[in-house]
Amino acid sequence: MSLTGARKKGKKFLNPIPTDEAGFGKMIPILKEYYNNKAENTPKKQLGPFKTDVSVFDTPPASGLRITLIGHSSLLIEIDGKRILTDPVWSERVSFSSFFGPKRFFEPPIALEDLPPLDAIIVSHDHYDHLDKNTIKYFADKHVPFITSLKVGQHLVSWGIEKNFITELDWGDSTMLGDDCNITATPARHFSGRGIIGRNETLWSSFVIKGHTHNIFFGADSGWFPIFKDIGESFGPFDLTMLEIGAYGQYWPDIHMGPDNASNAHLALKGKLMMPIHWGTFNLAPHAWDEPIERLLKYAKEKNIDLFVPEPGVPAEVKKYISGWWDR
Repeated sequence: MSLTGARKKGKKFLNPIPTDEAGFGKMIPILKEYYNNKAENTPKKQLGPFKTDVSVFDTPPASGLRITLIGHSSLLIEIDGKRILTDPVWSERVSFSSFFGPKRFFEPPIALEDLPPLDAIIVSHDHYDHLDKNTIKYFADKHVPFITSLKVGQHLVSWGIEKNFITELDWGDSTMLGDDCNITATPARHFSGRGIIGRNETLWSSFVIKGHTHNIFFGADSGWFPIFKDIGESFGPFDLTMLEIGAYGQYWPDIHMGPDNASNAHLALKGKLMMPIHWGTFNLAPHAWDEPIERLLKYAKEKNIDLFVPEPGVPAEVKKYISGWWDR
């Protein structure tokens, strides 16, 4: 399968393989699934508070690779002298409204104004839990380069980001940070859109981030597909794969993986360590909020996968490590 150039039909971007995107035809069964669900979707006990010791950023990571989990898919990645923020979402809700919609389980562990200087911000696609208007507007006068998927830049521009600070990538396209960090957009199996209209008119991507020493994979949102193996063959092995394990349901298996397929994707990608993301921050699916990580622990043991699971807000050197923060 090709890793270059997303296909389109008119204005609409297409997935690499046929994909059920759980559209309007699935709305009634999905609503019934939510209604009949009895799981603890939102923690009964308040999580956190989690707080980042920002003085840690004064000292570069000894290994060259350190990650601070902000929550969901928002990560502060320090790799070989570069700092990259992914899918930054600081708002209380991931919704078109600040009054209703999925509400975060814990406050971001670090304030936007306390972030260390950034070399780039990656935005994988335009869904509300990955592209947050209020957070983007904070960066409007900060002159931080944005790297994103095709057509997503129009949102950034409308919220104040200057065009010359935006690099849009098609699948297979690359851009450099400095002279020793390469970022490549790779395919994902998902969809896009922020409302009833405009669905799939912007692209969704995963990203390979390769520094002078480390090589990592940011999976963002994707269902399982065989292209993970192609990415692993072309760009792997990876020191770390960051893969979504949450927000799965029986009516949308094509667009979110869940822990079983995410662990399979890690193996296909030739990953050395796996970091689960996209769980434990918002109620986005009819499963218990901590079910994804508990299931992943089981699959990782069965499949001999080493995990990196840091506590939110703690700048952690990347190595085999399971903090257990969700079970305290």
